[in-house]
Amino acid sequence: MTTPYESLIATGTKLWLDSIDPDLVADNRAKGATGATSNPVIISGLINSGRYDSQLEQLMQAGHDDAEVAWLLTDQLVSAAEDVFLPVWQETHGDDGYVSFELDPLLEDTRLGPPHDERVARYIELGKQWAAGHDNRMIKVPATPAGIDALEELVAAGVTVNVTLIFTPRQYQAARDAVWRGAQRRESLDAFKSVYSIFISRVDVYTLKQVTELSPAAQGQLGIVNAKRLWADNQTFWADKNLPLAQEIIFASTGTKLAEDSPIKYVAALAGSDIQTNPPATNDALEASGHTFERTVDVMPPVEVLDELDRTIDMQKLEDFLMAEGIQKFADPQKSLLALIAEKRAALAADVAG
Repeated sequence: MTTPYESLIATGTKLWLDSIDPDLVADNRAKGATGATSNPVIISGLINSGRYDSQLEQLMQAGHDDAEVAWLLTDQLVSAAEDVFLPVWQETHGDDGYVSFELDPLLEDTRLGPPHDERVARYIELGKQWAAGHDNRMIKVPATPAGIDALEELVAAGVTVNVTLIFTPRQYQAARDAVWRGAQRRESLDAFKSVYSIFISRVDVYTLKQVTELSPAAQGQLGIVNAKRLWADNQTFWADKNLPLAQEIIFASTGTKLAEDSPIKYVAALAGSDIQTNPPATNDALEASGHTFERTVDVMPPVEVLDELDRTIDMQKLEDFLMAEGIQKFADPQKSLLALIAEKRAALAADVAG
């Protein structure tokens, strides 16, 4: 009997895990997942579990400060996940099997972050640093002004990028064009791979709270429609480039936020192509659903719904709102991670003193 995982993958979807917890990575790899992503919230959860106290103690005893400990432990955890997915990367000749490594979110902090040009330079420096020596690591760069301005140089230098925090066509197109400019500066395009993470559920939360005049038929549909349109745009742009590796959309933020929604609402609506990176809870719901998936990624709602969305939604206003919120959600978890490491340092020191 075909499992829901197998059914989804059979439609053409690549299933990635939004976690680098070693146990979850092993479990999801066994079920068919072919990649993973990481972020500070995930790292904090792993540290909170107490499973990494010995590694933390070793890094602290080596004289590293809290920020260095955070990045070195992140590097270790991402590297371990890369080892699990490396056979996929090898078998697909670099088309799949990646693990994403997020660059320092504090660069985007509205109070602490440096000026624009310095942010760009730091993204380039850090991207090269953390990519070096990792065949199947993707460097996650946000689709902020500084992140987008760093993309051309990063890609030209051979870095494989996952452009994240994308909400609108404007962001996607600016990021994609910068990536392509960088790619064309390489000596060879044989290893050129890029992905573009489109956030979905946050868009529907936005319309529910900020665009209350939408009809019941249109409310809760913009996230899916926007993602499908960007997927189609991406397909069209790369179709004539004759590249050996696919340049893909990642359907991200696929966990539903509303209790009345099916937990696999976005999984089912976007099946059939490119990559879905799902939180562990969404993959658990997927496994328990018993659902048989069909290709839906190129199936749109009725034209009346599309017309209403186009007539009602101001995409620039949406982008401004969600990016302001997104940057805060981007930076705050890194601050929390550093605070957690400081607490662990104090607790470990107290244990030694006791």
